[in-house]
Amino acid sequence: MTINAATIARAGSAPNVRLWLQVAFWTAIGIVLLVLTGVQFGPAATLSILTVTITQATPITFGALTGICSERTGVVNIGIEGLLLTSAFFGFMVGVYTHNLAIALAGAVMSSALMALLHALLSITFRVDQIISGTVINILAVGMTGYLNRQLFAQGAPPGLTALPRLNIPVLSDLPWIGPILFQQKPLAITAILMVFVVHFALYRTRWGLRTRAVGEHPLAADTVGINVNRLRYVNVVIGGAIAGLGGAFFTLESVPHFEPLMTNGIGFIGLAAMIVGKWTPFGAWGAALLFGVAAAIPTAMQLQSINVPYQLVSLLPYLLTIVVVAGAVGRATPPAADGQPYVRA
Repeated sequence: MTINAATIARAGSAPNVRLWLQVAFWTAIGIVLLVLTGVQFGPAATLSILTVTITQATPITFGALTGICSERTGVVNIGIEGLLLTSAFFGFMVGVYTHNLAIALAGAVMSSALMALLHALLSITFRVDQIISGTVINILAVGMTGYLNRQLFAQGAPPGLTALPRLNIPVLSDLPWIGPILFQQKPLAITAILMVFVVHFALYRTRWGLRTRAVGEHPLAADTVGINVNRLRYVNVVIGGAIAGLGGAFFTLESVPHFEPLMTNGIGFIGLAAMIVGKWTPFGAWGAALLFGVAAAIPTAMQLQSINVPYQLVSLLPYLLTIVVVAGAVGRATPPAADGQPYVRA
């Protein structure tokens, strides 16, 4: 294989027709779920489910984008769950003591970025097995947040923290159907959608994106043309950590102004699954996140519509759907060629 600039340019090309067909397939499954729900429970339930879907897909989308930023440079990141949990706690803690949601959001992002930096240090500099490193992040997050929560809030959190307010975008929020679904959401839900477009543009239309894809596909070729492979990997893992910080902030600064141990409840792993199903592309991952969001939204919408279905039964749907979808994707989803491989400059 010739190692030159042309090799770099070809590395990790833009999404192909097969990917868009796959996205369309999973979107069709989501639409079928919605139609069946609408037939069974009426159009009001369908509208409610669509609205809740965007909300439920928010942390999944952030988690998937975190994985894309990291793994596109060749660093496996199964520590997304730990990043979400860490940022959820520190966002809540900073908000409690500052009574300022902007500072609390910054605290969530910073804490997650620091945890991602630890993952990068272990994986890139010390060349620890990246699966083990991600597992360390998850275990550390559980222990650290649980311990600090018991020490600081054993008697309950001080009053005063509130959740981010819902946005009503003028004119757009008044549109039928699409207005309530997209333009009456809270800030982080809207930010998640915007981040999909931002990451897609950056990944396929900027020098950073070209270098990111090159490092993930052929780090030696990238190094040959002057790209600092390990530095770019550090940058991308930390950027992914910052994105995960927004996902963690969703739990305690946008959803409910309260922290509970293990409150992320496996969303980081579902985000990882969305990334795999979406073949490491932002729009593909978002489509998968929306599909998982539909599954998570159905029991919530049923409660809002006072539909009496055993919650324990329908709450299993997102996790069962994740298993089915990922099982179908395994073998057909090809990660970046250098994913999980430490790079040592010769």
